[in-house]
Amino acid sequence: MDCVSVPHAVRPYADQVVAATDAVCLEHLDVEYAGLCRRVVGKLGRKRPSPLTRGDLGIWAAGVVYVVGQLNFVFDPAQTPHATADQLSGWLGVKKTTMANKARLIRDTLQLSDFDSEFMRRDLVEASPLTWLLEVDGLLVDIRHAPAQFQVRAFELGLIPFVPGVADDRP
Repeated sequence: MDCVSVPHAVRPYADQVVAATDAVCLEHLDVEYAGLCRRVVGKLGRKRPSPLTRGDLGIWAAGVVYVVGQLNFVFDPAQTPHATADQLSGWLGVKKTTMANKARLIRDTLQLSDFDSEFMRRDLVEASPLTWLLEVDGLLVDIRHAPAQFQVRAFELGLIPFVPGVADDRP
């Protein structure tokens, strides 16, 4: 996995949060969750001033895992991997309400919304039809059915999160 890009002064805080999120994600969820948590930590670390420099880093880690879990429906038993809020709380050693409150703060700080493809698992992004709808000459078009060169151009313009059918090409 790649390193988290944050300012030098925030690096020690971000590293501790990432160590905690990686440990939980790699043991109980999967590598993709760990990578998404790293992206959230990186975004928090680049905020000015970074909220990671204040408060308990274990609670920050719990909030990050919780918010990534929310965005990816980890609490839905039909999803794989799946976990309950109580399980996350136990794995991270943080009270469930504290973890949920920190997740709300993270969502508000980063202005995250449901179906935010930047922090969603690839399989969920691929399954979401809203991700792929683009307006072309006043008509909504599913870009997955367009020629490959149009898909590549849409990706280059930042209109879609990745080119469908190509290996993970997230930055």
